[in-house]
Amino acid sequence: MKRGTRIAVIGAGLGGATVAALLQRAGFEVRVSEQARSFDRIGAGIHVSANVMKVLRHLGAEAGLSRIGIHPDMFTSRQWDSGEILFELPLGETGERKYGAGYITVHRHDLHLAILDKVQPGTIATGQRLTDVGSDGAVARLRFADGSSADADIVIGADGVNSRVRQAVAGPSKARFTGAVAHRAIYPAALLGGMEVRNCTKWWGPASHILIYYIEQSRDDIYLVTSAKGEWDSPEPWVHCGRDEVARAFAGFHPEVRKVIETAPQPTKWPILDIAPIDTWSKGRLVLLGDACHAMTPYMASGAAMAIEDAAVLARCLVQSDDHAAAFALYQASRKPRVDKVQRISAENSFLRSPTDPAWVFGYDAVTVPLGLQPQ
Repeated sequence: MKRGTRIAVIGAGLGGATVAALLQRAGFEVRVSEQARSFDRIGAGIHVSANVMKVLRHLGAEAGLSRIGIHPDMFTSRQWDSGEILFELPLGETGERKYGAGYITVHRHDLHLAILDKVQPGTIATGQRLTDVGSDGAVARLRFADGSSADADIVIGADGVNSRVRQAVAGPSKARFTGAVAHRAIYPAALLGGMEVRNCTKWWGPASHILIYYIEQSRDDIYLVTSAKGEWDSPEPWVHCGRDEVARAFAGFHPEVRKVIETAPQPTKWPILDIAPIDTWSKGRLVLLGDACHAMTPYMASGAAMAIEDAAVLARCLVQSDDHAAAFALYQASRKPRVDKVQRISAENSFLRSPTDPAWVFGYDAVTVPLGLQPQ
C-alpha cells in the first residue's frame, strides 16, 4: 500500500503499540489513540515466549528486555496437593535452540515500555477515548469523548475486550464473565524468609490453579496469579481482596503454595473474561487485532502473544498488498485458524499439564511465516 496511507490505531496496549511501531518503521503515517491517561505499573507478570521474542527481535526490543527478565530453565507442572511433578518443559538454552528464541518472565509493564520505546515520539495521544467510528468507503471517521475528531484511511482496533471498533465491525457485543476470577500479587521475595521457590511453576488443582514465578533476573520480586471459581459484580476492571479470600480458595494446596499466598501483602482480583467469537475481523476500512477480535482465557499465557503476532502479520499484509481489502483478507486468512486453535486449547486449560510438544506455539515466527491459509 502507499506509504502515505493514514492509519489510526485505537489502543496503545501491547498489540496496538507493536503494530504502530512496525507500520511506522515501514513508512506509514500512524497515529495512536489511547483512552488511559498514563501507562501505570499495574502489578502483573507475563510470560514472553519465543514466538513473541522473535517479533521483539524484529522491533529491536529483544536484547533490552532480555537483560531485565528472568530466563527460566524449565516450566514445571505440579500436582496441587502432593507437589508431584506432572511435566517439565526444558526452556533456557535448550528451548532457545529448539524454538529459535529465548523465553522469559518479566513484569508486564517492562514489556510494554520496551515496545512503546519503538513507537515514534509524539504519535500517541493519551486520554483519548473513542466514542464513534465509521467508514463511508472513501475514508474512516473517528470521534472521541474529548470532542475531537479525525479521519483516517485505515483504522486498526486494538482496543481490547470492550472494543468500540469491534462494535462497528461486528455489531454490539459484551465481554462475558467466565465464572472464574484471577488473584494476582507481586511482592518482595525477601518476605518469604528464605524459602526456596521453584521458578515458573504451575500448580494444578481439581478446579483451580496457581502459577508462581519471578519477574526479573535479580529475583527481588515474586509473582503469583491464580484461576479459581468466583463471582464478579464490580464495575471496576479489578479490585483489592484480602489474602484470606485467596487462601480459602486454595485450602489444601501444597505448603509452598499456601506460604506464597499467606505472605502476599495486598492481592488483587480480576474477572476472567472472553467474548463470543466473530467470523469477520474487518469491515470497510476498519480491522481488529488481539482481544478486540479474539479475547481468550489466559490459560495458555498466550493472549498478549496472539495480539503481538497479529500486529506483525497485519503489518506485513498492509506492506505487501495493493489495497486495504486485500490486506485484511490476507491477514484474517493467515491468523484466524491459529488463533481459533489457541482459543480452544486455552479454554480447556490443559496446556503443559502433561507431556506436550509446544513447538507449534513457540516455534511460530510471525515475521517470516508464509502468509495465507496454512495447515494447523
